Amino acid sequence: MNLLALDSRWQRLNDPTYACKCCGRSFGGIVDMGFGQPDCWPHGPLTDGDTLTVGDDVLTADLCVLDDLRFVHCVVPLPIRGSDEGFLFGVWASLDVEDFKAYVLDATGEETGFAGAAAWLMNDLPLFESDEPISCGLKPAESGAERPHLTANSGPLAQAQAEGISFDQLLEIYAACGEDLRPHLMG
Repeated sequence: MNLLALDSRWQRLNDPTYACKCCGRSFGGIVDMGFGQPDCWPHGPLTDGDTLTVGDDVLTADLCVLDDLRFVHCVVPLPIRGSDEGFLFGVWASLDVEDFKAYVLDATGEETGFAGAAAWLMNDLPLFESDEPISCGLKPAESGAERPHLTANSGPLAQAQAEGISFDQLLEIYAACGEDLRPHLMG
């Protein structure tokens, strides 16, 4: 049984017919949150078009090159305790040049066999802020439609990935990302 099913806020979040009494807003379930570029990207967001190029620096929806750094857009999965569901952060991971090349060749179908690589989380995540990039492992997606998965090697993020986050922590993440749903779920 999904223990969160007993929480009226969880019920409201997942009920597409629910409408907030103060504004009429409805939700229909968990919404993943993401970052459009690595935190160190200095050239602004990807807006019009599929590619932002500034000199030799390049940003697309999936890949980024900044000076001698290489990044892959991926996801950090976080299970939600008490439910069968999870939340995804869309983030950027830094790979060394050879692993980046292997990833790109595998993703484009030119070569196969990218089994994963050591990586660094390059976005500061709400509730998991760090002064240094977080050491992780990057695993390829199980299907071509998914982004690769990033798993922290240690620390609070690794613990949250292993044990899950609470529903209240999920709501804190939404609030930190500018989407405070808490007042709208009170009924």
